[in-house]
Amino acid sequence: MGWKNYAKRTLAPIWRHYENFIIDRFHRLYYHGRLGEGKIFRRTDWMQIPCLKCPLDLWVYQEIINEVQPDLIIETGTNEGGSALFLAHVLDLIGKGRVVTIDILDRPRRQHPRIQYVTGSSTDEILVRSVIERLPHECCMVILDSDHSKDHVAKELRFLSRFVTVGNYLIVEDTNLNGHPAVPQFGPGPYEAVSEFLACTDNFVMDDSREKFLMTFNPKGFLKRVK
Repeated sequence: MGWKNYAKRTLAPIWRHYENFIIDRFHRLYYHGRLGEGKIFRRTDWMQIPCLKCPLDLWVYQEIINEVQPDLIIETGTNEGGSALFLAHVLDLIGKGRVVTIDILDRPRRQHPRIQYVTGSSTDEILVRSVIERLPHECCMVILDSDHSKDHVAKELRFLSRFVTVGNYLIVEDTNLNGHPAVPQFGPGPYEAVSEFLACTDNFVMDDSREKFLMTFNPKGFLKRVK
């Protein structure tokens, strides 16, 4: 074995550990914000509407949307509607598609012809089916961003994953919680729900190529339907 190959094999794990350390530290700083400034994502807007996302994730969302050309995007956890409006504007650019966004709270939100707001639980199968089945679609993606407890996300995964079409994405947000690497005191949440879900199905695989910007609120949360 040559010296260069030996050095590469020996130092690569150390360098990878160092890279991951830097990524985690930056993630925590980005997530919580600089001292005294507050969490950055709580100070992030889309068209002057709060959009509690990492902009690097939103960039990946528009890449996915342009690639898969969805007829329907199901979003859970509307909040004030910033992310739904962002998705609708991206759909405007590709000239097709609708957003159905579900939240337990009914509040005034920006209207857009591609957005349908639904008030209720994202795990209420009767409610959600009554809405989705009235909308003709051949290509559907799902984004989960409501209650982040493990049990709730697990229920969403079992129910809403069936609407995702082959080749499209089921995105589970905030898998960074519970020490992955943010908010270690959170308790079991989306990350743990995803791990159990993937262990029980071969219909979806984790697509870590969608984490290319290194900073993401959704580590191991970009799930692609393969069959």
